Amino acid sequence: MQQQVKEGDKVKVHYHGKLRSGETFDSSQGRDPLEFTVGGGQVIKGFDEGVKGMQVGDKRTVEIAVDDAYGQKSQEMIIEFPKDQFPPDMNPEVGMQLMMNNGSGQQFPVTIVEVKDQSVILDANHPLAGQDLIFDIELVEIVPTSRIIMP
Repeated sequence: MQQQVKEGDKVKVHYHGKLRSGETFDSSQGRDPLEFTVGGGQVIKGFDEGVKGMQVGDKRTVEIAVDDAYGQKSQEMIIEFPKDQFPPDMNPEVGMQLMMNNGSGQQFPVTIVEVKDQSVILDANHPLAGQDLIFDIELVEIVPTSRIIMP
């Protein structure tokens, strides 16, 4: 009887992530498989749920609605930033991705969505926010957990 993936299992999967338009946004092709603990909060909720019950060698296509993926886009994550606070040698352009620091020193990615005369409009939403996602998943391995036996 083949083992099925359950909550708490460490698994390795190959995946191909697409948008509804068919555009690929991420794939493990040519890389090592993605390793994560099911239910451990390391991947989006819909991906966690999507691998449960799979057996090694299984392939499955999982459609993940926006709320189980990166959530809706939030207007609060759109930031207007004064141009004079950019480095003088930098020429901000729409589509550029930058790293910003928040008040507690954490870094997060932002994308320039508009350049005005005195300011730049930045979008700190996850690039996949507001999108339904489709993943083709192949279960490569359920990683055995080491059981420590005390003498």
